[in-house]
Amino acid sequence: MTQELILANATLILAGETRTGALRIVDGVIADISEGAAVPAGAQDLGGDFLAPGLIELHTDNLERHIEPRPGVDWPHAAAIIAHDAELASTGITTVFDAMRCGSIPSGKKGGYKKYARQLASEMLELRGKDMLKISHFLHLRAEVCSETLAEELSEFTEQDRVGLVSLMDHTPGQRQFRDISKLEQYVKSKRGMSDAEFIDHVARLKDLRAQYGDLHEAATVAEAARFGAVLASHDDTTAAQVAVSAGYGIRLAEFPTTAEAARACHDHGIAVMMGAPNLIRGGSHSGNVAAQELAELELLDIVSSDYIPAALLQAAVKLGEIWGDLARGIATVTAAPARAVGLTDRGEIALGKRADLLRFGLGEGTPMPRAVYSRGQRVA
Repeated sequence: MTQELILANATLILAGETRTGALRIVDGVIADISEGAAVPAGAQDLGGDFLAPGLIELHTDNLERHIEPRPGVDWPHAAAIIAHDAELASTGITTVFDAMRCGSIPSGKKGGYKKYARQLASEMLELRGKDMLKISHFLHLRAEVCSETLAEELSEFTEQDRVGLVSLMDHTPGQRQFRDISKLEQYVKSKRGMSDAEFIDHVARLKDLRAQYGDLHEAATVAEAARFGAVLASHDDTTAAQVAVSAGYGIRLAEFPTTAEAARACHDHGIAVMMGAPNLIRGGSHSGNVAAQELAELELLDIVSSDYIPAALLQAAVKLGEIWGDLARGIATVTAAPARAVGLTDRGEIALGKRADLLRFGLGEGTPMPRAVYSRGQRVA
């Protein structure tokens, strides 16, 4: 039976413009776009609210926060996944690439960590198969080069696992994200309760792992991403030389470059630059790296990720609209641009034939207020 929904008198955020109009949705797909404030019989009157494509999230640690709400607390995974899914839906995110760490240090003590990605991914896919989730989920495997088990863990995934994104993570102390080791010290001591001596041992251990496994793990990650058919991303590129290596691997997406030099080199190589929404909202990086706003003003910012605060994604897009004087362009950094980066052609913009993944929101003193979220034309939040 055909299902039809008309959302009228909305401020439509389209590719490159906003205008008043209405959408007709048939069986979860945008079937018609009309102009004007008229409200046909049976339509929902949005009262001039903004209507944007559903947000697309490529890198979020939010699921990990739900499965381990406190250090050492392993929350029941099904409940954690369902809560995570509902939280994202409430913020306007309709497609997510759930970040899961691959690569563990089982021999470590306070600086060690165990594998979890394969089990969690299976549980996620099972819930999806039972239609228990509100939004669309893909997997984002965070490949930790400084680990003992990365190649083994990646080999456990197959082409059927919806792995859409694999990112090369190199957290060797003294470079990339943690060039300033004092920032790493502050982070791990607060998270894992390390003493001074334990932190020194932790740094030495990570450096040893990089020397022993780094090249092997990088090669395995590149090969496995190709096997999955996934997009390969770099992480925390700092120098033009590091970006050149990324380009050599065929990388076309850079997560959180730490300097303007690296971001500019990314653009020179045709690599899209993604930055964190919290960085933009807070006015800078918590690790002391380049500010997202600086890259936006330099025309070097393409995509935004919520990173660790789901609600920050829409807020950052609106702020970019203010910085650039173009709301449609700001919204594109969390819709069309991420869709394009990972090869999703059926969503990311309001256009005929696209999925009716939509976000209705208003603005209250500049702060976006989500009012309704639709996935395939069905209201989910």
